[in-house]
Amino acid sequence: MSLLHPTNIREREELAACAQGVLEAILTRDPASRKVFPQTHARDLAALRTMSLPAEGRPANEVAKEMESTVFAQQATVDHRRYFAFIPGPFSPLSWIGELLTAGHNPHAGSWLQSAGPSCVEGEMIRWMVAQLGMPAETAGGLFVSGGSMANLTAMAVARDLRLTEAQRPLGVAYVSDQTHSSNAKGMKLLGFASRQIRKIGSDAGFRMNTAELRERIHRDRAIGLQPFAVIATAGTTNTGSIDPLQEIAQIAREEGLWMHVDGAYGASICLSPTHRELLKGIEHADSVAWDAHKWMFQTYGCGAVLVRDKSHLSDSFCVRPEYLRDAESNAECPNYWELGPELTRPARALRLWFTLQVAGTRAMGEAIAHGVQLAEWAEDELRHNPGRWEIVSDAKLGIVNFRFLAPQSHDAAAADELQRKIARRAMEEGQIGVLTTELRGRTVLRICAIHPLATERDMRESVALLDEYAKVSVRALEESLAFA
Repeated sequence: MSLLHPTNIREREELAACAQGVLEAILTRDPASRKVFPQTHARDLAALRTMSLPAEGRPANEVAKEMESTVFAQQATVDHRRYFAFIPGPFSPLSWIGELLTAGHNPHAGSWLQSAGPSCVEGEMIRWMVAQLGMPAETAGGLFVSGGSMANLTAMAVARDLRLTEAQRPLGVAYVSDQTHSSNAKGMKLLGFASRQIRKIGSDAGFRMNTAELRERIHRDRAIGLQPFAVIATAGTTNTGSIDPLQEIAQIAREEGLWMHVDGAYGASICLSPTHRELLKGIEHADSVAWDAHKWMFQTYGCGAVLVRDKSHLSDSFCVRPEYLRDAESNAECPNYWELGPELTRPARALRLWFTLQVAGTRAMGEAIAHGVQLAEWAEDELRHNPGRWEIVSDAKLGIVNFRFLAPQSHDAAAADELQRKIARRAMEEGQIGVLTTELRGRTVLRICAIHPLATERDMRESVALLDEYAKVSVRALEESLAFA
């Protein structure tokens, strides 16, 4: 027999030894010993592509070690203390252990019949999350999904079904800002809306949705016979960490009869920091919220949630009861989560977060989140120590700061933008810090997103010093390339 399903003690011992080795390798590895962006070798990827699947199996320990040295070596070290690109992934080992436990029992978290315990934990986690946001305990609910993209899509499916008749759908209009995450537009398109039905509202000097423009656009669209039905606010934009004026947007949504969704995939976690939770004032009025635990709650990937003000709206949109599911029918106290979202077969995503909070406590989580805010502030402070060299484009908000190296006056706008990209490329090549670019107001900027609980003030100040060195080298390289052009 193969090890696909072990049948004797020897086979089980072989797999146990392999698992023990994997456990020790993961828990004792030091992300700081690797480059932030390890160099990808074409020959190693070629070897993976040409590796055939054997007809006869190989020793598990051998394959596991091979995966460590070949497969996982070809990826960014997203849990490095100085990985500041995108939204970093400094997952807690507690999350990984919780996921390991969950995977070992492999619950089917679609129905209460199949997973009463895991479903109960999911319900308690959802109740805790809506309470943190101040949503009404009597009616609010939700479910865990793969992440912000699926949370946004799920919420907007409910908004569509509740606010538009089928005849009105071609006339429906939803409003986003020019800083709204692209997953929202993608989800709207998957739900059948055309690009022209997604209105992009400008942002103010702080990169927050312009509410005066929002109100004016709603009235203009109604005047031409369209059907405004939803507004998507953001709590913690990916580019700048900005939080839209949630109170004002909630008032507009209430007056205009719009569904208010808040994409808090990144920033909703700030509610766990007692010193910062006021930043989310107004989120309690939202009809739905997306919240990713695998962003700023340090969970392994695939742990997000969609929360709604009235949980009955989820079943109205997603509940189907074919004949083969009748024996698993349940009730409000014992919900079948496959009736509340798009997935039928679904993993028990809530358990790793529950395990993490049970072991670490909620206070430690809040402190770690507040620390991320401080990290970006230290980076900004260091940048401001060099006012003739660096320009702050968007000040530190929710662990994110945007800035530019001031190019020589001889450089035009295109050359100045290229300089920022050269600095980022230099950082990737060196591998000591992970800083990439984004675009704000038509300008290329460098961006730091710093949320690692183990990162220090020294990490932030030394990272800025490294960027300063990379800038010097990049200026010389750019000037040489311009001279030869």
